Amino acid sequence: MAIVHPQINPVALDLGMIELHWYGLMYLFAFVVAYFLAWVRTKSRTDFTPEMVSDLVFFGSVGVILGGRIGYVLLYNFGELIANPLYLFRVWEGGMSFHGGFVGVLLAMWYFAHKYKKAPFAVLDFIAPCVPTGLFFGRIGNFINGELWGRISYADVSHLMYFPQAARVDFEMIQANPALQDITANIGGYLLLPRHPSQLYQAATEGILLFVVLWWFSAKPRPRYAVSAVFLLVYGLSRFITEFFRQPDVGYALIFGWMSKGQLYSLPMIIAGVVLMVMAYQKQIYDWNKIK
Repeated sequence: MAIVHPQINPVALDLGMIELHWYGLMYLFAFVVAYFLAWVRTKSRTDFTPEMVSDLVFFGSVGVILGGRIGYVLLYNFGELIANPLYLFRVWEGGMSFHGGFVGVLLAMWYFAHKYKKAPFAVLDFIAPCVPTGLFFGRIGNFINGELWGRISYADVSHLMYFPQAARVDFEMIQANPALQDITANIGGYLLLPRHPSQLYQAATEGILLFVVLWWFSAKPRPRYAVSAVFLLVYGLSRFITEFFRQPDVGYALIFGWMSKGQLYSLPMIIAGVVLMVMAYQKQIYDWNKIK
């Protein structure tokens, strides 16, 4: 028996002229936790100081916000941008691309490395374990907004969910395939289909699982590129798998009849992760406390 999405008010706090949205709070939580984790990592490192962490998190925050929003609009909603250019700035409505944010962070970390005269991958290896908690909060923001819901499912499992935000898409799917009426429920006057809460799947894998693996792996000295490689591999594989449960983006046909755009964009990350891991253990460059 599926449950109904709780329909959480996207506005966490209404102060009259100012509205504080949950989506924005998730980003605030992400940056605060990332700062704390980076600060903790400096306790066992001599190549990064707590003072440097402030710049690191600030540059990363700018990179992820600009890259994430621009990437989402260009990769997933370009038509809306053409119709309404101001859509680019409506971040409170949600709509951030991990892959766009990833590119933004890469550019920000390159700038940080240049400023402090460090190897770019030494910086990326340091900050990578601090990123998954931000991904976790971002997916929770998606869930609160009731966006990026999962695919419909015939499975008789209790964690499936009806998303009123998907009412229009559900209605169109039922019209195109009347057989879906067998699993349709009338919720508040809307005909809804049971869907996977894919936002929570991705919060668990891209967020919690990735954090645990990276934090454990990076606790000991690893050769340069290795931590970044693990990030790319675990994220890329997690995203590729969970995309099978996420509703494909409207207006985009599946590649080869089964591959979503999210999966397509994750493939280069997986390949890059393998390449970096090979490089790491071939070059054996240690940026801190090399094991002898």
